[in-house]
Amino acid sequence: MDVRTLIDRPESTVALVVNTSARQGALALDRAERLVLEHPPASLRSHAVHSGAELVATLDRVMADAPDVLVVGGGDGTVSCAAARVAGTSTVLVVLPLGTANDFARTLEIPVDVEAAVRAVLTGEVVDVDLGRVNGHAFVNVASLGLSVAVTERLTDGLKRRLGPIAYPVATLAAFRGHRGFSARLELDGHESLELDDLLQVAVGNGRHYGGGNTVAPNASLDDHLLDVYAIERGRLADHVSIARLLKSGRFVEHERVHHLTTRRVWVVTDEPMPINLDGELLATTPAEFTVERHAVRVAVPRGGRAARLDAAA
Repeated sequence: MDVRTLIDRPESTVALVVNTSARQGALALDRAERLVLEHPPASLRSHAVHSGAELVATLDRVMADAPDVLVVGGGDGTVSCAAARVAGTSTVLVVLPLGTANDFARTLEIPVDVEAAVRAVLTGEVVDVDLGRVNGHAFVNVASLGLSVAVTERLTDGLKRRLGPIAYPVATLAAFRGHRGFSARLELDGHESLELDDLLQVAVGNGRHYGGGNTVAPNASLDDHLLDVYAIERGRLADHVSIARLLKSGRFVEHERVHHLTTRRVWVVTDEPMPINLDGELLATTPAEFTVERHAVRVAVPRGGRAARLDAAA
């Protein structure tokens, strides 16, 4: 389906929700609204939000009216919150990347510039992508425990505004210095349980990118109906230096210190309850069930992109 055709229908309704506290959010609302109104839909309602609580309440109110298109501007946490509410509906999600990492937009191949992003998706097409779940909470990129939680706790808004994407490696280095290894049991569909000790991190990926452009796994896709599960042993500093060199390509899953499996469901149990990071938000704790909803979200992508290659092929 063509996105512009959907919006141009006489009866179409569009909701625009922008997180103005996002790194690039303050100037984005007016620019996005102006671009959408170049070919005005029957109804356009704009909403500026300034906090997480306000975002949740606004999205719930917006989705009660079942708009044809929901345009959401913000970081990955904002987008994940919106995707959870769009899932299973006919509403098409349009993503404006206004955060620091913008990994979901990166996976969808959406430009980071606001005007370029709006024009790319409004002239693009609609595809269906999967949605991850942890104990019922949604995630679009990666859900993880261990080092990533400590990184999230150090990624303050001030640090992200000052350093931009560089804030991620800075926070990671600080978190690594104080990390303590942990044990976990992974129970996967079709596999025996995997008992692992002295771990750095366990992560479950739905999308392709996370952490400011790192790749979940070389073959990860948003519409393959699979979760990529990997566990990294704590090891020596030299091990993690060699792993870090492979993060961008996703080849790190082939490292001897990394256990990697694909599945549609995994149950993760730790000795003590541990917080879980979902797209930058701490929303769940272990023990936890990770699952994937197939083709749960209708999302706009630039025409000719590779974001949902299986859906496009179908």
